Amino acid sequence: MMRITETVKHLIIINVLMFIGTVAIGNGELFYKWFALYFPENDLFQPWQIVTHMFMHGGGNTANFSITHILFNMFALWMFGSAVEQQLGSKKFLFIYFSAGLGAVLFQLGYYYFNYIPLHSELIASGLTGDEIVQMMKTNKTLDTINQVQFEKLKELFPVYNASMVGASGCIMGVLAAFGMMNPEAKLMLIFLPIPIKAKYFIPGIIILDIISAVTGQSFFSPSNTAYMAHVGGALTGFIIMWYWKKNQFNKNRWD
Repeated sequence: MMRITETVKHLIIINVLMFIGTVAIGNGELFYKWFALYFPENDLFQPWQIVTHMFMHGGGNTANFSITHILFNMFALWMFGSAVEQQLGSKKFLFIYFSAGLGAVLFQLGYYYFNYIPLHSELIASGLTGDEIVQMMKTNKTLDTINQVQFEKLKELFPVYNASMVGASGCIMGVLAAFGMMNPEAKLMLIFLPIPIKAKYFIPGIIILDIISAVTGQSFFSPSNTAYMAHVGGALTGFIIMWYWKKNQFNKNRWD
C-alpha cells in the first residue's frame, strides 16, 4: 500500500477541515459564498477564491454536501500525489499542484468568457444596458419590456453569470498528468470500468472525454455540473511543467 507523504497528508487535512466547516457553519451557504470561485463578472467574486475554491467540496444554496466528491478527490490525491511527491519531492509536487489548479481556473474561466462575451454583446446591441442585464442575472427576473429573442439570450447567459467552481479536481488532474509522464507503463483503472489501461493511454483518454463533455454536455464519468475545462486545464498544465522539467533537467533551467 502506498505510504501517504507529508505534503499530501496536510493537503488532505485542509480539504477535510474545509468540508467540515462548510457542513457545520451556515448550512453550507456561508463557506460557499466566501470560498467558492464565482464568475468574475458576478458581485460574489473575490480574488482569494482563485485559491480557496481548490479546498472546497460541496455547499451552496442547495446545501449539497457531496461526500462522494471529496472522497474520490482525496483518494486520488493520496494515490497519485504520494507517488509524485516521493519521486519529485515536496517543492516540485506543490508547484505542480497549485500551478495545475491555476491552469484549471484559466481554462474554465476562459471557456465561460468564450460563451459570455458574445451573448452579452448581442444583448447590449439589442438595446439593453449593462446594469439591466446584471440586475436580471442577479434576480432571475426579466423586465416587462424584454422580447422573445432577448429572453432566449438571457436564458443562455444566466448559468454562465451565476457559475461557480469548487474542488481539487484541477489540481489532481495536473498531478495525474505528472504521474503518467513519470510512470507511462503503470496500469490504471476506472472504478466502473475495471480494465487495466497504461497511464500513457489512460490520461490522454480522460482529457479527450472531458473536452467532449464540455462541448456536448454529455457526461461520461463525472456529474453533469462538472467543470470539464478545469480538468483539461489542470492536466495540460501538469503535462507542460513535466515536459519542461524533463527537457531541461540537465541545464541551468532545472528545478532545484
